[in-house]
This record gives sequence, C-alpha cells and structure tokens, in this order.
Amino acid sequence: MLIAGDIGGTKTDLAIYSTEKGPHAPLAQEQYHSADFPTLQAMAQKFLDQTKLPVRLGSFDVAGPVVDGRVKTTNLPWTMDEASLARDLGLQSVHLMNDLEAVARAVPILRPSDVVTLNHGQPVPNGPIAVIAPGTGLGESFLTWDGAHYVAHGSEGGHSDFAPTTEVQIRLLSFLMKRWDHVGVERVCSGIGFPNLYEFLRDEEKMPERPEVARRIAAAHDRTAAIVEAGLDPRDPSPVCRAAIELMLSILAGEAGNLALKVFAVGGIYIAGGVALHLLEVLKDPRFVQIVARKGRFKELMERIPIHVITTRAALVGAASYGLERLKDMEKR
Repeated sequence: MLIAGDIGGTKTDLAIYSTEKGPHAPLAQEQYHSADFPTLQAMAQKFLDQTKLPVRLGSFDVAGPVVDGRVKTTNLPWTMDEASLARDLGLQSVHLMNDLEAVARAVPILRPSDVVTLNHGQPVPNGPIAVIAPGTGLGESFLTWDGAHYVAHGSEGGHSDFAPTTEVQIRLLSFLMKRWDHVGVERVCSGIGFPNLYEFLRDEEKMPERPEVARRIAAAHDRTAAIVEAGLDPRDPSPVCRAAIELMLSILAGEAGNLALKVFAVGGIYIAGGVALHLLEVLKDPRFVQIVARKGRFKELMERIPIHVITTRAALVGAASYGLERLKDMEKR
C-alpha cells in the first residue's frame, strides 16, 4: 500500500491507497492543520498509527522547490528529504514532488465531475496544458505530450514578477514596492495576498470600510478568510472586500493568460487551489475569461483555449497516481 500526502501551508491531506482501488478511492484519509505539527514525520506517523494499514511507499507533494529529494517548504518551517522520511516512517522509499507538479499529474486522469468549465474553447488534441493554483501561495505548472502520454513539469512561476496591466494594478505595485524590493505575483494573487489587496484599497485608494467589518478583519486569526467572507456576504457585502476579490481575480486571469502564452497551452488552462474553489461563483462571471484572452494580437488564439476549474483535491490525486505507478512496478518484480 501507499501513503500519499498533499502538504499545504495551511492544511495537509494524508491518505492510503492500494493499486486495486486506484488514486480516486483512498482506503483511509485525514486532513490536518499543518502548523499543529513540528514535522511531516510526526503528522504522518500519527496517521499511520491510527489506520494500522501496512504501507510500503510514500509519495508527497509540497509547496516548494524539490531539489535532489530535499525541500524547504515555502509557507511552513519544515525541511524534508526523501531518505530521512523513509527511514523515520519505516517505508521502503519516499518520493517528494512540487505540489503543482502533482496537480499537473492529476489533470490527465480527472473525471468530468472533477472540473467546472468556464470556457469550452477549441482544444488541440495532445496540446500543452497550463495549470495555475491560487491557494495559500500561488503555484504554476504545465504538461507537454511526449508522443505517448503527458509529462508534468513543476515550476516556481508564482514567485515571478507581478506585471500590472491596469492603472489600478500599477498603483498597487507602487504601493507594495514600499514594503518589498521584489513583488512576486504570489503577493497579490493568493491567500496570503488578500490582506495586501485589502490594505491597498483601504489605505491607498481610500475606499471606506464599515467600522464593524474593519474590526472583525483586524481581530481575525485568518484575515484572508475574514476578507473573503465579508466580500461574499449575500446580504450586505463589504465594498472594499468585494473589490479586493475582484482585483485578485483580474490579476489571476492576467497571469493565467501569461502562463498559457509561455507554454502555448492550446490543450487548456486548469485552475486549482482553495482560493479558486471559494471564489468559484465569481470566477463564472464572463469577465474572467475575457481578461484571460486580453492579449492584444493573440486575443483570437486565447479565446480558443479551454479554461477549467478543478473542484477536487487534485494534488493528492497526482501524488497518489505517481506513487501507485511505482508500487505497481515493484509488485511486478
């Protein structure tokens, strides 16, 4: 059996799989608050002790660059390497991969129920595919066809420069450059980016905020959740919070289009991540697809690219898929 995990800056999903059931049907699954544990080993051991299932291999995706089997997580104080994980958990081997590589690995095996389509477009068979995922941070990856199957490629594109495309976004960049010498797109297009957008609109753009909403956000343990909740309030949404949501989605649309151009994603754009799921109804507004396609002379090409939102925990599926392939190879020997 296989233990697979999707290690996020906020939450971590762990699950156990068998080759018979496959990557969509875990035998056991649990979600943990990542910061409650000092290491992945401590979390995974607790899960294994609870399930008492015999596990041979491990496959984990993590938000951060994996180099030579080692990674320091971007939004957690954890450092991991494959050898020590395997030793400490009593497994034959462990594989670590970037979380967006894992999402990309899941794309070819997604079921129709796992996606919501924003733009049907005209996909090119076996064409490159772009993946962008606003979660706690911003992840980007892509897939290419090697003649027989899709190959997933991870990246750290979420830390590339924020490139504003409107007057408001230009002012946002100027506002944030007073805080940091490098303003990556993750600073304005992710969970950790929402407070930055909110403060810009409130302090720089002088959008008034109701005192009770301001107090609730200031006192919140998770300011991002409080901002999104206030912006999506069906009875009386906060104008500042709603504007922050719309600003973030306009930046996401622009960055999704940039990624699609860079990898020539005529096979489609897939949007993943917790932020996308929380804002799914807002993403369905036609303006999102219009901004993705707003690439000057390439507008017609961009309009033909399908756009889908992934509604399942695709990174866990991708990590499990990779691990199960290795497990099948071992069982054949």
